[in-house]
Amino acid sequence: MSGAGSPAPLDVAAVRAQFPILGQRVHTRPLTYLDSAATTQKPQAVLDAVQHHYAADNANIHRAVYQLGERATQAYEHAREQVAAFLGAPEAREVIFTRGATEALNLVAHSFLKPRLRPGDVVLVGALEHHANIVPWQLIGAR
Repeated sequence: MSGAGSPAPLDVAAVRAQFPILGQRVHTRPLTYLDSAATTQKPQAVLDAVQHHYAADNANIHRAVYQLGERATQAYEHAREQVAAFLGAPEAREVIFTRGATEALNLVAHSFLKPRLRPGDVVLVGALEHHANIVPWQLIGAR
């Protein structure tokens, strides 16, 4: 039992149940997926939202001036506001969506750090980092 102010213990079975792909068995054991750096598995809520988007609102955001585009833009901006609130970002416009961690790391490395680095600066990266979090820093360091 958790004390006052303590978070409730994580219900692993309930979390797993949200991911349809984790319902399968591999070699007689429940699937355990550990390659999330490459591809993350999606919970049913995400699968449903993506299905809804493609079935009902698929259009360019911030460009289209017709109803589908307006709905797609509204959904996109609502998601940005929710993420900003979750992260505690002061403004939703500070949230930038990318296709994945590799693209995000490259964006940070090249747009934020590269202009600030000077000769003699050192960028420290842990030995256990994923390849995607090593290469951008190596490339910038070589320049």
